[in-house]
Amino acid sequence: MKVEDIKKVACVGAGVIGYSWALYYSLKKLSVSVYDLSDEKLDLAKKRIHESLLNLMKNGVVSEDEMSEIENGINYTTSMEDAVKDVQFITESGPESYEIKQKMAEEMERYTASNTIIASSTSGLLVSEIAKNAKNPERFIGAHPYNPPHLIPLVELTKGDKTSEEVLKCAKEFYQSIDKEPVVLQKEALGFICNRIQMAVYREVCNLVMKGVCSIEDADKAVTYGPGLRWAIMGPSLVFELGGGEGHIDGLMKHLNPSISLWLHDMADFKDFPEEFPEIARNGVIEAMKNRPREIGNDDASLAEYRDKMLISLLKLHNKL
Repeated sequence: MKVEDIKKVACVGAGVIGYSWALYYSLKKLSVSVYDLSDEKLDLAKKRIHESLLNLMKNGVVSEDEMSEIENGINYTTSMEDAVKDVQFITESGPESYEIKQKMAEEMERYTASNTIIASSTSGLLVSEIAKNAKNPERFIGAHPYNPPHLIPLVELTKGDKTSEEVLKCAKEFYQSIDKEPVVLQKEALGFICNRIQMAVYREVCNLVMKGVCSIEDADKAVTYGPGLRWAIMGPSLVFELGGGEGHIDGLMKHLNPSISLWLHDMADFKDFPEEFPEIARNGVIEAMKNRPREIGNDDASLAEYRDKMLISLLKLHNKL
């Protein structure tokens, strides 16, 4: 398979991730088929796509005519065969379960050519395990997006123990051709790259809140108006490179090492979140929402709208929209 051969794609699973992938592929002028188990799930995907397009139109990303063209470029079906039989690339966004994904892999393989690439949107399961019963395990990869995929460029690519280098190379080139930013794991890792980093940060948020150091609201503000602003521009290693001045990142690390060592020894290293923390986090979010004006999101709907607006502004600065 060569990247120029990929003209038709299928999105297997039309939930929060699957619908967003379908929207993005159609935005990029690909022919898209969307599969799910019921018409009700497909109708919800259509609704989400329409609402997301309205938001994109409101923010000047697409016109009304383009919106109609994008929606008309997506075909919906409850037949796996119809969805995948003549596509060159499949994005699977099923539930985060090895058993379910293995069954989906078996069904997808039944109706596809042997060289059709199958990319799982898994948040961190091992591709080797997903594809362990596959007839053609060499064409399976992990391609973890960040939510929402139709806006955030990152795709984390990982291969299983039988994935071919040619498939990984083609997938990377494919994502690059549609303006994604693929990063490649050199070996399999549960949670990939970003979810591990995200959970390490959130573990420390939990630790600080549980110790009474700060509230959920202030922890969020600390990230948003501190490192989050820098991370939206460049990664932490490049941030530290600038922070080190003439000494560069290595000079900074060596200079701060005595202090950093004290911090690290005082930071969380637990392997399971405290049982009571999810409720504490929820209550903290409720309190934080009360202090936010609607224009920056004070309920789930307005918060998502604000998130997308800000993402679009950032993406325009990065020349990604």
